[in-house]
Amino acid sequence: MNHASIRRLVMTALCVALGVVLPQALHAIPNAGNVLLPMHIPVLLCGLCCGWTYGLGCGVLTPALSHLISGMPPAAVLPAMICELAAYGLISGLTARFLHTGKRTADIYIQLISAMLLGRVVYGLTNALIFRAGAYSMEVFLTAAFVTALPGIILQLILLPALILILEKARVLEAPPVSQNPSKIL
Repeated sequence: MNHASIRRLVMTALCVALGVVLPQALHAIPNAGNVLLPMHIPVLLCGLCCGWTYGLGCGVLTPALSHLISGMPPAAVLPAMICELAAYGLISGLTARFLHTGKRTADIYIQLISAMLLGRVVYGLTNALIFRAGAYSMEVFLTAAFVTALPGIILQLILLPALILILEKARVLEAPPVSQNPSKIL
């Protein structure tokens, strides 16, 4: 295993751990999971920094381990949440690899917003077609995915680009070369 793969694996493990611990730390705040989206932040970070395979793994492992350790998310919500977070990790990793403007900050925002929107589409479709078929409406989807989650969405848009740029400046992460293969983010 090469140095870059080890760094990605360690970063993924840290993101999974953060995704399990962060919701517990916010447990005292009523409805914090639905409002602040604490599991989404480390999964999106993992996909953007480590690539789609690690992001996908992080998106599947984080809610599953959290459920096993703390019982949260509840079993009724767990399958849809695994699909949603897996989509965030996968899409953020793919966009980090393929969507580039030549301006790092713009790249991060485009990659992040693309993953956030497409992940929410996956969340809505899996609920409407599989997990809550017949009991899931457009109104429920829009309220859960955008209205209730607005503070978490704003937090993601502020925190994640700043964190990625700080980690790149500190050389914890390697910024992708502008005109070369962007797949080597770590």
